[in-house]
Amino acid sequence: MSRSATLCARGALAALALGVLAPAHAAGDAAAGKAAFRKCASCHQLGPSARGGFGPQLNGVIGRRAASTTDYQYSDAMRRSGIVWNEQTLAAFLRGPSDVVPGTRMRFWGISDAQQIADLLAYLRTQR
Repeated sequence: MSRSATLCARGALAALALGVLAPAHAAGDAAAGKAAFRKCASCHQLGPSARGGFGPQLNGVIGRRAASTTDYQYSDAMRRSGIVWNEQTLAAFLRGPSDVVPGTRMRFWGISDAQQIADLLAYLRTQR
């Protein structure tokens, strides 16, 4: 086998391994996400009595259009974003809020740990 064929085969195996591992990683752990949410809870609320405060309440955020709750004053940038929060848009926003919505009021550096983001998303899926 040529050197380039060997490199291609290794690359294909690496891509296959990532593809197999990614879905398990993407599922997340809701219990770990609940613990991780503590850092979010200073600005965001969840649960039956949740309301907007320093940040919007996050009940049912997955599938919701950005800037659509009536109990929070969103930035113009967020209102104009046109985002519908799905797992991909939320993951990107959690990694870098200002990268996804320049001009957002969310003052947060972001989360670089992919597992922690997956855990948070798993927890948010439980909050309707």
